[in-house]
Amino acid sequence: MAAGFLAAGPPAAAADADLVRNGGFEVGLDGWSCSGGSGAVVTTPVHGGTSALKATPAGQDNGRCSQTVTVAPDSTYTLGAWVQGAYVYLGAAGTGTTDVSVWTQSPGAWKQLTTTFRTGPATTSVTVHTHGWYGQAAHLTDDVTLVGPGQPRPPAAPTGLTASATSSSSVLLSWTAVPGATSYAVHRDGAAPLAVTAASATVTGLAASTPYTFRVGAVNAAGESPRSAPVTVTTGSGGGGGGGLPAHALVGYLHTSFANGSGYVRMADVPASWDVINLAFGEPTSVTSGDIRFRLCPVAECPNVETPAEFKAAVRAKQAAGKKVLISIGGQNGQVQLPTTAARDTFVASVGKIIDEYGLDGLDIDFEGHSLSLAAGDTDFRNPTTPGIAHLVSAVKSLKARYGPGFVLTMAPETFFVQLGHQFYGSGPWGGQDPRAGAYLPVIHALRDDLTLLHVQDYNSGPIMGLDGQYHSMGGADFHIAMTDMLLAGFPVAGDTARVFPALRPDQVAIGLPATTHAGNGHTTPAEVAKALNCLTKGTDCGTYRTHGTWPALRGLMAWSINWDRFGGGEFSRNFDAYYGRTA
Repeated sequence: MAAGFLAAGPPAAAADADLVRNGGFEVGLDGWSCSGGSGAVVTTPVHGGTSALKATPAGQDNGRCSQTVTVAPDSTYTLGAWVQGAYVYLGAAGTGTTDVSVWTQSPGAWKQLTTTFRTGPATTSVTVHTHGWYGQAAHLTDDVTLVGPGQPRPPAAPTGLTASATSSSSVLLSWTAVPGATSYAVHRDGAAPLAVTAASATVTGLAASTPYTFRVGAVNAAGESPRSAPVTVTTGSGGGGGGGLPAHALVGYLHTSFANGSGYVRMADVPASWDVINLAFGEPTSVTSGDIRFRLCPVAECPNVETPAEFKAAVRAKQAAGKKVLISIGGQNGQVQLPTTAARDTFVASVGKIIDEYGLDGLDIDFEGHSLSLAAGDTDFRNPTTPGIAHLVSAVKSLKARYGPGFVLTMAPETFFVQLGHQFYGSGPWGGQDPRAGAYLPVIHALRDDLTLLHVQDYNSGPIMGLDGQYHSMGGADFHIAMTDMLLAGFPVAGDTARVFPALRPDQVAIGLPATTHAGNGHTTPAEVAKALNCLTKGTDCGTYRTHGTWPALRGLMAWSINWDRFGGGEFSRNFDAYYGRTA
């Protein structure tokens, strides 16, 4: 036999591409199949990079390793590789014309083998292979290439995979974008891969206090790349205090300190449908004092108001029936800002005094208007620098530490302070935006492991852009679907895919609605509310919006208010009970 060492083939055209996957064996044997387990990756000797293929013939096995590659019909390809050893072959089979093979019989230094072939008119794949000869010693192969027209190769493996923003049920992953990738596949411990288009992903639905290992592959029309190096992260301990809520809960605000056209409802007369009763409202003595005060509605405004003793006894009775009673701070008129540590400490002391006096289960943060605003230059929700934001987080953590794991924490922000943050965050990198945009996000994020429920007010809102890039308007199922999907899927803040607000657990989320047409702009009919719940929990009745998951554990609904629901004949609570098959 004459030696088959050939000179390099014709140069590739500018548009040609290398189609072999992992031709340098830098990712083990990914993409390759070796007969009889004959192949292994070694780190020395190598021709290029840090790895090469070593294959050992044994008995009737010639140490053959191969890979099937997608090609274009009726096209010319050049196959090449560097080899070391005696009787090392390189070839292509299934070409649709004449299969080709070249070889070298000379051991010693690395030698280059190349050959060309043309595919048949119906050929869409070929098998490239390298092998030794029977009874010969092990041989080496490295830097295999197949260069030809028309077919892309998979992208390179992603690098720089890191995990951050870990909660008890979710983790934020990010990595370096890969040129030529059109999407990415996030792999976790044998679970179905998660497909994303950005170089980041929020993985949700994880168990608390559990280690998870993640890898990421880059994807284009040719397929998926080798996977990245792994990253392992352990989720936090279970978050969200206030156990004892039903799987699907109804939250309502009780007009306790004021009267309006809906009429006063005594605590003892609150229907059993309401699982969480938020007392509206505790308000500050001044905007920046931090000194929160709470009182029952004056007799002059509410002739049927109970005495403080009767009220406290009714609170205890509700708690004995399994209900949670919270003090809600703020509201439309109660602007609360904590610009100093003194205001923070006063807030903690005064709120604690209210909780203790009335024997309450926790706190509802209903900061509206100008209560929360981001300082200029505060652009990262994960690391807020605005004093008022930092002091509020610190104050709530102090209250949680004082009352322990049973402390119930809920929040009722407006869409302006949460979902609008998908487009705009604070005053923006160049200033000029409303500094309140997205201002609740750092508070929610810092307290997510303490948060029992977030019920964003899906009313009194302008149109908000959803994850589909479309604007959604209040009043119908679509608005609640799009707004809630953002909370349960996570979203880039101010469009920055490197700063993704991680998803909340579905049991931490309820949908906020007006109980009647009189209660607020954006009233949603019971039929539309049912559609929203069907879409989010069952995947049906979704209309044109495509959600990023289905969440049967969605906690439930919040209403403004218990008073307005009674004024409307109890329609809101009655329909909630009917939807979930509850008997109040």
